[in-house]
Amino acid sequence: MRTGYDLELVHLTKRYGDTVAVRDINHVFAPGSYVCLLGPSGCGKSSTLRMIAGHESVSEGSIVLDGSDVSSLSPAQRGTAMMFQNYALFPHLSVRDNVAFSLRMKGVDRETRHKQANDLLDLVQMSAFGDRQPAQLSGGQQQRVALARALITKPKVLLLDEPLSALDPFLRIQMRTELKKLQRELGIIFIHVTHGQDEALALADEVVVMNNAVIEQAGTPRDVFNAPRTEFVARFMGGHNVISLNGGKVALRADDVRLGETGLPATVTTVEYQGATVSLLAKTEAGEEVFAILPEESFFKAPKSPGEAVTLAWDEGRLHRLQA
Repeated sequence: MRTGYDLELVHLTKRYGDTVAVRDINHVFAPGSYVCLLGPSGCGKSSTLRMIAGHESVSEGSIVLDGSDVSSLSPAQRGTAMMFQNYALFPHLSVRDNVAFSLRMKGVDRETRHKQANDLLDLVQMSAFGDRQPAQLSGGQQQRVALARALITKPKVLLLDEPLSALDPFLRIQMRTELKKLQRELGIIFIHVTHGQDEALALADEVVVMNNAVIEQAGTPRDVFNAPRTEFVARFMGGHNVISLNGGKVALRADDVRLGETGLPATVTTVEYQGATVSLLAKTEAGEEVFAILPEESFFKAPKSPGEAVTLAWDEGRLHRLQA
C-alpha cells in the first residue's frame, strides 16, 4: 500500500436547516498521520467525519483526497473507510464473512476474499476466531473484527467514530496502543473522533480541537496542551487553570502551581489523594478556583485540609496568555 496521500478540507460547511453544524473549515491532514478530532458533544466533529466518509452530504466546500475532489462520490468510491461506534457486525455471518463482506458485494470470488479476510484477521490478532459468530466474541474482539472489515477495502483514510467508548478502561488503554501500532504499520491517515482528552494526547500526531462548528486550534498534542490559544481550549484540554491576572486571562498548568510563602492567598476547598500526586482545589479571594497537582511526598511534608488558608505560587514564566 503506497503512502503519501493527503486529505484536505476546503471551506467545508454542513447545514441542517437553519443550524450550522460545521462552519467553513479549512484543514490539511498530513499523509500517514494519526489525527484526533476532539471536542464536546455537538461541536461538529462527527458531522465532519461523516462528510469525509460520504455518509453526510456537503452543504458547501469540498473534500480533496490525494489531489481529487471526492465530495460527490459515494462512500465506496472515495477511498475512505469508516468504523462505527456500534461495530455494526452482521450477527448471522461468521467473523471471516463479516470481514470479507464488502469484497463479496463487489463480486470477488470466495477463495480470494477469504484469503484477504484471513490476512486482516491475522493483522488484528483474530485469526483463531474466523469461524465464530459475533455473539461469541467479547466487545474488544468485536472491535478488532470491525477494524479488519473496514481495512479490507485498502482505504487511503480510516475514519473512527469514538471507537473506544464502549470498552472498559483497561481494554481502552490496550486498544489505544494497538490502534497506534496498526496505523504505523499501514501508514495511512487515521482520523479518530473522541471527546476524551487523554485518548487524543496518547494517540495523535495532531490534535484538532473543535468548538461551536469551527476548529479552535490544531497542532501536536504537546503544543495544544502546553500552549492553548483560547480559554475554551485551555479548559477543555484539562490540567490547566484559567485565571484573571493583571487585567487579562492567563492559563497556568495545574502541575506548575505550588504552595509557597508568597503569592496568591486562597482557601483550600478539596484535597484528593491520587497515588503519585495530590490534587488540591483552592478558592482565591477574587472567588476564582485554582487547581494544584502536587507531588505526593512534598504535600505530606505539610499536609493541608479543606478550610485552611494557603498561598499559591508559580514561576512567572509558566503563565500563558490567552486570546480573548
